[in-house]
Amino acid sequence: MNIFNSISSFTTKKKTIVTIGTFDGVHIGHKKVLQKLHNLAIEKDAESVLLTFFPHPRMVLQQDLDIKLLNTIEEKKELISEFEINHLIIHPFDLEFSRLTAEDFVKTILVDQLNICSIIIGYDHRFGRNRTATIDDLIEFGTKYNFDVQQITAKEIDEIAISSTKIRNALLEGDIETANTFLGYNYTLSGLVIEGKKIGRTINFPTANIKIDEEYKLIPQNGVYIVSVEINKSTYFGMMNIGTNPTISDSSQSIEVHIFDFNQSIYNQNIKICFLERIRDEEKYTSLDELKKQLEKDKIFSLARIKNY
Repeated sequence: MNIFNSISSFTTKKKTIVTIGTFDGVHIGHKKVLQKLHNLAIEKDAESVLLTFFPHPRMVLQQDLDIKLLNTIEEKKELISEFEINHLIIHPFDLEFSRLTAEDFVKTILVDQLNICSIIIGYDHRFGRNRTATIDDLIEFGTKYNFDVQQITAKEIDEIAISSTKIRNALLEGDIETANTFLGYNYTLSGLVIEGKKIGRTINFPTANIKIDEEYKLIPQNGVYIVSVEINKSTYFGMMNIGTNPTISDSSQSIEVHIFDFNQSIYNQNIKICFLERIRDEEKYTSLDELKKQLEKDKIFSLARIKNY
């Protein structure tokens, strides 16, 4: 898959099949659209193009800086690469781009730059300045500029919208099972291992403290989770705590993972964590000894459960 960081850097002599969207989560609903894109490109002997944007349009148009996304850009690239799409364009979304009229967008972007012969789009898709143009306008432009419009049905759109909403809500409620079901894969966090207070090692539960650079990445509800951890292409199991460490009166949120049967130093390395199951809420204990006893129970429970994974 070829990846382009702007529309202007894209070029091809072949005709293209294009779909447009944020594709946050690249979940089971999106998978149907990407499969349709792939199949149609083969049928028409064309190249498949997914056009997406970053920052998320809501961050720019509504200045919604609190919006949390299911994927970082790197995660999205990795997930989309599994669908045999020829080209992924991640175009910078800004106010100037948002002011393109609908016909300017169609003529200068889709026709002149992307060399489109077909577009796959939702029946409720709106585009152009102030999002005033509709699917009917796009069909008219298709007739004028010689490309066809393949509509995603209302049912498929509903599945995509419901999935995205349900995934975010489920993660914020700690419902990992529902989130993973709608994603079609295990929700992940990737980050840099940084030095913490090293209290875990004093009770025989050393943890890797994870720093997530992307502030827009959605962090699931505080609590204790069973996870798998990918380090240097090797996979381990462990349990992770997201929270404020109330037993030691630390008010800032931290993400810490205790990796089973692992004793390597991994400071300043990037690791990938996959959520498998939520065990319990984060709790405050009267002492570190009480915390240790609970962690021992959590570990026994986790080791029994990971046999299912």
